[in-house]
Amino acid sequence: MGLVIGIIISLVILLLSVFAYYDIKQVYTNKNNLSLQTAKTISFVPAVKEALVKEQTSKLRALTKQLDIQNNADFIVIQDRGGVILTHPNPNEIGNKQAFDDGYKAVVFGGYYNVDSNEFLGPSITGKAPVLSNTGNVLGVVSVGYLKEKVNQSILNRMKNILYISLILLLVGFIASYLLARHIRKETMGLEPREIAELYRDRSSILSSINEGVIATTENGEITLINDSAKVLLQLSDMDLYTPINRILPKLNLDSLFENKEHITNKEMQLHNRNIIVNVAPVWNHHTFLGVVATFRDKTDITEMLYTLSEVKQYSDDLRAQTHEFSNKMYVISGLVQLGKYDDVLELIQDEMVTSDHTNKLIFEQINDFNVQAVLLGKIGKASEKKINFTIDDNSSLKPLPDHIKVSHVITILGNLIDNAFDEVMKQQERYVTFSAMDFGEDIIFEVSDNGSGIDTDNTEKIFKRGFTTKSKTTTNNYGIGLFNVKEAIYSLNGSVEIDSNETGTTMTVYIPKTRGRSND
Repeated sequence: MGLVIGIIISLVILLLSVFAYYDIKQVYTNKNNLSLQTAKTISFVPAVKEALVKEQTSKLRALTKQLDIQNNADFIVIQDRGGVILTHPNPNEIGNKQAFDDGYKAVVFGGYYNVDSNEFLGPSITGKAPVLSNTGNVLGVVSVGYLKEKVNQSILNRMKNILYISLILLLVGFIASYLLARHIRKETMGLEPREIAELYRDRSSILSSINEGVIATTENGEITLINDSAKVLLQLSDMDLYTPINRILPKLNLDSLFENKEHITNKEMQLHNRNIIVNVAPVWNHHTFLGVVATFRDKTDITEMLYTLSEVKQYSDDLRAQTHEFSNKMYVISGLVQLGKYDDVLELIQDEMVTSDHTNKLIFEQINDFNVQAVLLGKIGKASEKKINFTIDDNSSLKPLPDHIKVSHVITILGNLIDNAFDEVMKQQERYVTFSAMDFGEDIIFEVSDNGSGIDTDNTEKIFKRGFTTKSKTTTNNYGIGLFNVKEAIYSLNGSVEIDSNETGTTMTVYIPKTRGRSND
């Protein structure tokens, strides 16, 4: 308020000064012009010339008195060529002789001009004009003047009127400033500009530092704020400001929210291959709907971590099963030794060594990636425990996987495919599961085959959807996630998966590009 009042006072003083300057200048110019024009008019009057020639002073006094009234001049003085005063406001001066100090240009050169004179009644604005005869001789001089004291007093009176008007304007400005300040404080909830600036800086810092995306809109749904996290999550930029939020989030159906002013809480949706948790809340101010604020949390990283932990746990269980299986065999050997059945012990050890040597040769000589080796060793133990004939194709060949294929990808893809194959063959009398790995050409190929009952044609497109399963859900809630994780992991590597299934079994083949960024359709 003080700032606005200061501006108003400064403007009024500035305008008043400028107006006073030009008004004074204009008044003095008008008086100069008027005095000279009046002097010229009197000097051109034939009666004046005639009176000067015939020295009829009474006639001149009557004429100048009339002109004085018409022009509101302070004095009209007529002198003959010798300087004798013929007309004067003071009758006592008539007949006196006064030298032409200021009027010599009119007497000598016959000139018309203005001069600041002090020779008659005091400091004045005086116009001088010579009275010329028909032959061009100077008969006398006419002096018309306006006293500066009266001119200044007139200007001062005008300035007083302007000053009163300025005071009224200042009063109106004070009232308007008070109302404006009151309105602004109401709109800004009583905060001062400094406090608003601090809040803005704090808000910008907070919005840029939080990991959650934030979008704010007007009551019409136009976006007014997007923080950095929202720009990254939703792939937005400042160019998207003031666009309808429905264009950015068409899946949220925000029309009903704007109509009913309801909340949207923890709604999960897919955006740009990310799992996003969305919360939308309306903003109110004294029962006035101002818009909505939407927040976004990226669930993808957390979900991937949980899935990876789940697969690591499964991998640990597989290793525990392998340990358990070997412990059982050691107990058998111990029992046979105690019974003295040394030939049986030797035969059992030889059979186990043959099987182990063949498997180890395939795993450690032909498959040279440590993560794949670890997964296969764990699954071999699990297969042995479940009495499943789990074999690795003799033609398998795999070099160390590229750096962009992480251990979490290997555990998720191979672990789930092999486990699904194990679950599928458990219904069969003879249980066979085969694994193959190749890295010829530009792709890495994993293949898992089983002799299960196959997948129905109707379910081929559904098995990779979250929550879909053909297994019983009475004992666990984890079904329907494994193959969904497989699909997400494969797609994140720009790979693809093929399914070949019939009533005699199912083969799933995974293709993963060796080069990151190259898609494999």
